[in-house]
This record gives sequence, structure tokens and C-alpha cells, in this order.
Amino acid sequence: MGFDPGTKTIGLAISDTSLKVATPLKTIKRKKFRDDVAEIAAVIKEYNIGGFLIGLPLNMDGSEGPRCQSSRQFQKNLEENFDLPMCFWDERLSTAAVTRTLLEADASRKRRSEVVDKMAAAFILQGALDYMS
Repeated sequence: MGFDPGTKTIGLAISDTSLKVATPLKTIKRKKFRDDVAEIAAVIKEYNIGGFLIGLPLNMDGSEGPRCQSSRQFQKNLEENFDLPMCFWDERLSTAAVTRTLLEADASRKRRSEVVDKMAAAFILQGALDYMS
């Protein structure tokens, strides 16, 4: 399962069992972390998730800033609640790429805000899947 963790939302995406195609799944509106964990746990159970890939928002020069610290803390919190393998994947420009695609598809501002996070999670996950194959 791919994650695009933000301050207000968490985008989720899953892959097929052959690890070839990433699909946007849902966007979780962040609340207390225990509430987020309950939603994530339901997804793990429903889709038989085997591991997590978490977007790491590196700066354009490859360095880590405050947003990376937030993603690393998110991973630590997940690790305390789930016994699954986890890794990070560079998510630079993922939201920009997805937003550009949605603009080209003439999606309304409202529609873009509804889907951008889960689509960014799929973009991040697809990048890792492509790299693995």
C-alpha cells in the first residue's frame, strides 16, 4: 500500500498482487492518529496488504527538510501499530504531476481537491513498482 502523508490528509493507493499496477484507493482526512490507524487497519484487512511504501518529500536538491521529518515520524507511528515491512520512496513533484494531469483532464477545482492525494499516492507507488520491475 502506498501512502502520501500530508498535514491534513493521507492519500492511499494499493497495487495488484503481481506488483505491476498502482490504483488510487482513498483519502483519509487526518484526525487523531489512533483514528487514522483504525482506517488504515480496515484497509489492511480488506485488501490483505503486505507492506507499506511511504512518500518521502525530499527537497529538489535531495536534502531532507521538515516535511521529511514528519513523514519519518508517520512511519515510526505506523511501525508501532503494524507489523509490516515499510520503506520510503522519493515523492518529489508527485502532487504537481498529478495536478497537471487533472488540469489537462479539465477536472474542476473541487474534483481535484477530492482526488489529488490518493492519486499522488498511486503515482508514488507506481514509481516504486516500475523501479522494481
